[in-house]
Amino acid sequence: MKESYSYEQLEDKRVRCLTCAQRCFILPKRYGLCGVRQNIDGKVYALNYGKMIASAIDPIEKKPLFHFLPGTDSFSFGSAGCNLRCSNCQNWQISQTVKTDKVMLEAGNEISPEEIVLGAMKNNCPSISYTYTEPTIFLEYALDTMKLAKKKGVKNVWVSNGFMTPETLELILPYLDAANIDIKSSSEEFYQQFCGGRLEPILENCIALKKAGVWLEVTTLVIPGLSSEEDTLFRIADFIKEKLGNRTPWHISAFSGELSWKMREISDTTAAQIHSAYRIGKEAGLRYVYVGNLPGDPGENTYCSHCGELNIERKGYEVHRYDKKGECRNCGRKLDLILK
Repeated sequence: MKESYSYEQLEDKRVRCLTCAQRCFILPKRYGLCGVRQNIDGKVYALNYGKMIASAIDPIEKKPLFHFLPGTDSFSFGSAGCNLRCSNCQNWQISQTVKTDKVMLEAGNEISPEEIVLGAMKNNCPSISYTYTEPTIFLEYALDTMKLAKKKGVKNVWVSNGFMTPETLELILPYLDAANIDIKSSSEEFYQQFCGGRLEPILENCIALKKAGVWLEVTTLVIPGLSSEEDTLFRIADFIKEKLGNRTPWHISAFSGELSWKMREISDTTAAQIHSAYRIGKEAGLRYVYVGNLPGDPGENTYCSHCGELNIERKGYEVHRYDKKGECRNCGRKLDLILK
């Protein structure tokens, strides 16, 4: 474990955690909502520090990031816990179980930040992705790794729900190269009822990331009857265009009830629903809209926004690039790719 980088000490050894937007008030010996931050004698400790619950060498497209180092691998890892309680969560075994079963904190491997960076370099991964659970709740572990990675020329990627505090964002921005942020809905009620969080801090953080020059892509999971309505999707698309810029890629993913934590009675997203969302994004004026969980669908490909030419073809995680160093092979228009 390690003392938290961001908290406030109060009277009688009470504390206020400042790591995520929950801003948990924690009594002595008690835990934050994430299940992995504890008040020990008037100080907040991250109990998941150095404990890797999941890891893999993934295609960067799996994050998903389609415009950041396309076709490369990313050394990916995460620690147990989460600051939200999304009913649709597909990694709930490692993100939610720790809140009720502290044995989960002992699961995984003891891996140091130095070993992570070395692992990325040995496997020729130009980036490290902080993913699988929410990197905000393993901030200390992530940040120590990010600092070392930066020194070695390895890029840092966060796959996040975006529900962090400005204090956390300030800590990571100097070392963060790219992020994929979930915008699950355009409704505050959805976030409160199904996620245990709030929408506004997430939108504000997306804007802050963009202003700071971090490469940003957005993902929305289309859940039938809950986040599949056209007005919901249009509001997300409009926010991306107006506040993040029309060059910000939007990934629209299909939901699987069978894999979810508490939504197994809900039907899977149909291809028609995904294609409808894709159309909404395009009609809203976004240059790059992508379908997810529909392997082989043309909506996975990158086309020139000017002439429509196919420049990057994707079949699952198999990537074929036809662009000319980030420019359209037909008309020469820049494709908004980060290549190094």
